Amino acid sequence: MRDINSQAVIELTQELVRLPSEAGREKKVADLLVKEMRGLGYEEVTVDENGTVVGVVKGAGPGPTLLFDAHIDTVGIAPGVPWQHDPFAGEIVEGKLYGRGATDMKGPLAAMIVAIAAAAKGQLAGRVVASASVMEEVLEGVALKAVMDQQQPDYVVICEPSNLRLIHGGRGRAEIHLETIGRPVHSSSPHEGVNAIHAMIRAISAIDELTLPTHEVVGQGIMALTDIISEPYPGHSMIPSRCRATYDRRLMPGETQESVLLSLANLPTVEGATLSSTIAKGEYPTYTGRRLVTEKWFPAWFLDPSHEFIRKAATGLESAGLPVTYGTYNFCTNAAYSAGQAGVPTMGFGPSPESLAHIVDEYVEVEQLLETARGYQGIIEAVLEA
Repeated sequence: MRDINSQAVIELTQELVRLPSEAGREKKVADLLVKEMRGLGYEEVTVDENGTVVGVVKGAGPGPTLLFDAHIDTVGIAPGVPWQHDPFAGEIVEGKLYGRGATDMKGPLAAMIVAIAAAAKGQLAGRVVASASVMEEVLEGVALKAVMDQQQPDYVVICEPSNLRLIHGGRGRAEIHLETIGRPVHSSSPHEGVNAIHAMIRAISAIDELTLPTHEVVGQGIMALTDIISEPYPGHSMIPSRCRATYDRRLMPGETQESVLLSLANLPTVEGATLSSTIAKGEYPTYTGRRLVTEKWFPAWFLDPSHEFIRKAATGLESAGLPVTYGTYNFCTNAAYSAGQAGVPTMGFGPSPESLAHIVDEYVEVEQLLETARGYQGIIEAVLEA
């Protein structure tokens, strides 16, 4: 195993953190990565129509294609919440590199870029593809789909934070709109109408009592109420005729749109009101000007740890001097497409626990960042061994 330039990993992470890149505003990061990949000797470096940067490193002979994916967009900075460390400075204090995206996921992104370039190409059979994807924070897997359609990988590594665990499954996510329709009247005579809010309150109470699916490894489904609004709004002397609630539904492997919506079909409301539920649709512009439109349904996934890909990846981590522990993601990732929809064998591996994503004073431990880079190199050489 060739030595990885540790300083290059650290400095690239700092450079990336210093460039704000909320979803739809990733161009500066993309431009930096194009320059970086070319400087590191990637044979092919392109930017696709969504703005994702794709780099390819070829081995000495034919073989499978191993794709690593790390998204380049981040969440924003919540107004009014003070940071103790500048979110765009990339400063290192007591072994921790601070900044927005340090864990989710500019640190893993830098480790991925440098580790792929350091792989011993002469000992590899196949290709390694680096996917620095856009828009993951709003539409998991949509940008990765475009890369996979073009590159046709045999295996995928998702570089999301895993606290150095080998991840072989993860929750999915759906956004569900629940709507009640009542009958409007003047609020001086509420008994003559049907209040859509009252109908929604009954439905919400019933949802709180639902038994959601569980998976023996991935965990339990979640139904979290995230917003509620009635119409007309504001309601001036009028009983509302429409109310809509939005739920974040965390999915388990095997769940379908039909099964999820069916579980909501017979919720109680109030007499005279109607209730419906739908999967929400999302539409977001990329920094290239292209609009991504999709249903907000991102499936869960699971790969048995006995699968050949997982076994080879574990061997690679061991060869890099890392202990192998297994786990699954609680959050939703781009694996919702690679594994959940496309069915391509997928794993996750990265630094930091999930709890460090999206927080104030987000950081990545430098030691774990460098261990991650070694782990990626070990995975590449084990999976693509000539």
